[in-house]
Amino acid sequence: MTTFATLTLPADPTGAEQTVHWHSESGSAPPKRVVIADDRTTADAAFRLASEGTALVWRGDFQNARQLLQAMTRRIERKPRKQAATPKDAFNLHRQAQSQRARTLGMLLIPLDGGYTIPLRRAPDVQDACAEVYGPADDQASVVSLRELLGLIGAHEWRKKGVEIPVLGERIHPYYGVFSPVRGEYLDLVARVPLPSAAMELAFDVGTGTGVIAAVLAKRGVKRVVATDQDARALACARENLERLGYAPCVEVVEADLFPPGRAPLIVCNPPWVPARPASSIEYAVFDPDSRMLLGFLNGLAAHLEPAGEGWLILSDFAEHLGLRTREMLMDAIERAGLEVAGREDIRPRHPKSSDKSDPLHAARAAEITSLWRLKAKGG
Repeated sequence: MTTFATLTLPADPTGAEQTVHWHSESGSAPPKRVVIADDRTTADAAFRLASEGTALVWRGDFQNARQLLQAMTRRIERKPRKQAATPKDAFNLHRQAQSQRARTLGMLLIPLDGGYTIPLRRAPDVQDACAEVYGPADDQASVVSLRELLGLIGAHEWRKKGVEIPVLGERIHPYYGVFSPVRGEYLDLVARVPLPSAAMELAFDVGTGTGVIAAVLAKRGVKRVVATDQDARALACARENLERLGYAPCVEVVEADLFPPGRAPLIVCNPPWVPARPASSIEYAVFDPDSRMLLGFLNGLAAHLEPAGEGWLILSDFAEHLGLRTREMLMDAIERAGLEVAGREDIRPRHPKSSDKSDPLHAARAAEITSLWRLKAKGG
């Protein structure tokens, strides 16, 4: 969630200092060193300062700030990549590079007046985008990373436009920080795998996010779906999407850490696929530290399944190709949880990165398979 703090800016031409709010969705602390930058600041100078940990508060033309950020990005991309001996090393180097990139590019800051207006020439209207993420505006001036601000703008547009979901024939509108179903192949699995007969009455969707899996189950005729999440944005996002799609009468969205109370004949979970530590709060949709959600789902599944019920675990083997998890580890976890595999459906990815040979993780992405594991309690 948003980090709120205060930041003292360098003196303006009148000699007055200004204290402003610091916004950061990545949870980063305010920079310790700050200078003023404007249209006269060169890309080389900005990149050098940012690399040293000095933030630049922009006072020039907004579109020039965007161009400066692009120029700084090009300087990062010119650096040669370190060679990795193993896929796991490649992943760790990639994450380190991403982290350093985020820190450096995050040093170019944009001022916001009270009301989330940008007091710069040729600045866009960002009031709605900021309010959706930071909450209602107050009268306090603030600063925010230009990189983060552009992310907010992009998320706002995605939220308005939505993501086309072919198996629904409708659009899902993701909120900022809620996993967007742009990779839709796993939804094909949810839409085509035969439902247990009793599941037509009730199903649980554990970790619903945007509510898209709950919507697919409802479209397939499940009379009642209980969808859970513990993130406030995800809960609001799911409720809005299900209301828009007309499924709110049969889908109940509840706040819970994994399972809701009771048992169901079908329980579906699509946990984050990579067992690694998120670098920011918005990465929890992608990274599952210590496989917490995966293991929590497996270990609690048998206690929440009705007799002869099925748990559907949707999981990519991307982490296996990276050396972050083995198939044996997954099978052992299923065994220890008192579960057995009743079946599995696989699908290949369709996203562009799977064919992008310039991606440092291309080999793992090209080999990736997403599976829907049909799990049952032993003896069930």
